[in-house]
Amino acid sequence: MVERLVDWGVDTVFGLPGDGINGIMEGLRRHQDTIRFVLVHHEEAAAFMATGYAKATGKLGVCLATSGPGGIHLLNGLYDAKLDHAPVLAITGLQETSVLGTGYQQEVHLEQLFADVAEYNLVVDNPAQLPGVVDIAIRTALARRGVAHLTLPNDVQVADADADPYTHVAPARPPVTSPVYLPPPGLPREGDLRAAAELLDAGKRIALLVGAGALHARDEVLQIADKLGAPVIKTLPGKAVIPDESPFAVGGIGLLGTRPGEELIEDCDTLFMVGTNFPYTKHLPDPSSVRTVQLEADPVRAGLRMPTDVPMIGDAAEGLRALLPLVSRKTDRRHLEKYQKAMAKWRSDLAALESPERDPIAPQYVVGLLDELTADDAILTCDSGTVATWAARHWTIRDERKFYLSGTLASMAPGLPYALAIQHAYPGRQVIAYVGDGGFSMLMAEFLTAVRAGLPVKVVINNNNSLGQILWEQMVLGYPEHGVRYPEPPADFASWAAACGGYGAKVTKPGDLEDSLRQALSFDGPALVDVDVDPNEPPLPGKVDYEQAKKFALAFLKGQPNRVAIATTLFKDKINQLRS
Repeated sequence: MVERLVDWGVDTVFGLPGDGINGIMEGLRRHQDTIRFVLVHHEEAAAFMATGYAKATGKLGVCLATSGPGGIHLLNGLYDAKLDHAPVLAITGLQETSVLGTGYQQEVHLEQLFADVAEYNLVVDNPAQLPGVVDIAIRTALARRGVAHLTLPNDVQVADADADPYTHVAPARPPVTSPVYLPPPGLPREGDLRAAAELLDAGKRIALLVGAGALHARDEVLQIADKLGAPVIKTLPGKAVIPDESPFAVGGIGLLGTRPGEELIEDCDTLFMVGTNFPYTKHLPDPSSVRTVQLEADPVRAGLRMPTDVPMIGDAAEGLRALLPLVSRKTDRRHLEKYQKAMAKWRSDLAALESPERDPIAPQYVVGLLDELTADDAILTCDSGTVATWAARHWTIRDERKFYLSGTLASMAPGLPYALAIQHAYPGRQVIAYVGDGGFSMLMAEFLTAVRAGLPVKVVINNNNSLGQILWEQMVLGYPEHGVRYPEPPADFASWAAACGGYGAKVTKPGDLEDSLRQALSFDGPALVDVDVDPNEPPLPGKVDYEQAKKFALAFLKGQPNRVAIATTLFKDKINQLRS
């Protein structure tokens, strides 16, 4: 089985061993010259690493766990792969076949547990099934952009590779397969391309909405935007599709988006969706007010969020290249220029919030400095929470920078495991995990993994000593916060980093931040900067609507315990923006 993984080009497996997987671990030991086993401290991290590796490289991510509890721990990271369409193979152990069904120790039927998360899901109970089922599992994960799962009983793992203990009664033999995957054709049908061009030519106020499916199509997106005179909205997983400083970029939409992005959605008469399955339909245009073109790789997802007038099934880059000669160049650029002016004002407002004078430290200042000090091909991984808002708005995509987070699952804790996996894949690049104190504390043992593996990842913690996003979500519902702030004092994660053998710095004053970040970024090894930020800085939507403002005020009236500090922070934000 391990040799077949090598045949497929797999060179890294993330996991944690146990007695239910020792046969496969022996296979990995025998082939350690061609396949690397990365030992982690928690199986959830292994699954996140496999997912992050797949997202960043486009290749298959592989994770491994023992039977029972080890396999159960994989689930959260595997759901991240499922919902963000990352190809991942999960390999787990199972009790030997002679005791299955007897309630034996750690007997968990993982193939049943994984039934919802996996596109391909099999108990391998005869060595003769291999390597065919490995080929099918990997091909399925790649084709359906999801999770494949193989679970192997202990006795099967240690059996001879050519063992076949059963009499064959069916008119069949195990199939002989090859480790080959051929991606489907990426060119949309000619008729669909022409219909799309006709609809786009008729549009007066076009908006492009691009997502992770267009990450490889930067040039084509910029060319079609230029030809259509169309501003480009980016989903958060698609943040790196085009540079943030592009004259076509208007940021994102939704709670983490920009004001120009929200205004464009309300203003456009034609929406062109490319490589996105954006789930937050409340933030999409009123279907009755726009005509929609969609370029989507999966026929199931075409028209899933909007009633698409012209769906095109194909690859984003190939489809746009074929579409470009068919659309007419729009000479009236007033629609585009309107949003270029709006974005100039938005960027000015954001820059004003990155003030080094504010104490407690403004989280916007942390990301603004990180954006300034890191390389133009740096890779930022991010957790869910308020950190996602600050990264979405203040981490600038330029040149070859990349950005990864748990998009649709929006799980806490993947930021650090993602960074480790991506540093494995790109050892020469700067990889930074920007995480909250809540998410980091869940899988903080993986910083020790980074030290032991010699991975020079940099970790920047936005420490507001709370579950900040949940806090604001409670208030937006009109409820005063409850159960979301940790007792004082804030944790000192820098001491943990130093104890692990890495660099650690605790920052409580804005004047100390730049020097600490510079030292961390230049440190030859894993480094962590734990920054105590203003816990009362709200991640407000780019455009606050009446209902949101009313619920926010209602939370104050009901007895929001930190209302004075929050009001003071909002006042300081406004003063800084007026100064700009």
